[in-house]
Amino acid sequence: MSAAKYKRVVLKLSGEALAGTKGYGIDPVIVDTIAREIKGIKAAGLDLAIVVGGGNIWRGLAGSAKGMDRATADYMGMLATVMNSLALQDALENYDVDTRVQSAIEMRQVAEPYIRRRAIRHLEKGRVIIFAAGTGNPYFSTDTTAALRAAEIEADVILMAKKNTDGVYDSDPRHNPDAKKFKELEYIEVLQRGLGVMDATATSLCMDNKIPIIVFSIDEPGNILKVALGEDIGTVVGGRK
Repeated sequence: MSAAKYKRVVLKLSGEALAGTKGYGIDPVIVDTIAREIKGIKAAGLDLAIVVGGGNIWRGLAGSAKGMDRATADYMGMLATVMNSLALQDALENYDVDTRVQSAIEMRQVAEPYIRRRAIRHLEKGRVIIFAAGTGNPYFSTDTTAALRAAEIEADVILMAKKNTDGVYDSDPRHNPDAKKFKELEYIEVLQRGLGVMDATATSLCMDNKIPIIVFSIDEPGNILKVALGEDIGTVVGGRK
């Protein structure tokens, strides 16, 4: 196995990544596949934290668009991320990967409360941390959670696992066969061109804290481990460390 390029990484998974072909709900086979790759990351000696979205169960923006109070809709989305986090924790522990879920919304029966120093201590002890319930505040996405937690735990990089794309393009390659894929981008380019790597708040946080973002495809088996080990795949925002 190649020597790891990074020491501490944050893996950002969309909720849809856990849903499989149906596009909604939790597919245990897909979750198991992701857990196997994560076990490989731990075997390489990396500190790993994970942020998972909840779009396979509920999207706050979708509820708000249909007349629901935005804050209420967003809190429901945060609870969806907790469900995904528990499913991923269960799959990881089936592979003997010591895992802790930390929730930004206190729910002690199912998860620890998020405490930065405790999270860092878990990482130092070789445990995987899954950050659930977003930032605990409405109006913030799980992309922003990934950027915030990466800064707090002093991560080397954020790995953005995407479905149906292998990087960042100047237009949608599904509709434009001539779409150009970027190998590297600066944060300001992402913001100015509205390329949708992360939302603007998350991108700005990464820019301010000089945290590189690597966008890659989760559809290709083994890609999570490859990008964690520093293989040259996907699109890098902010430069490779």
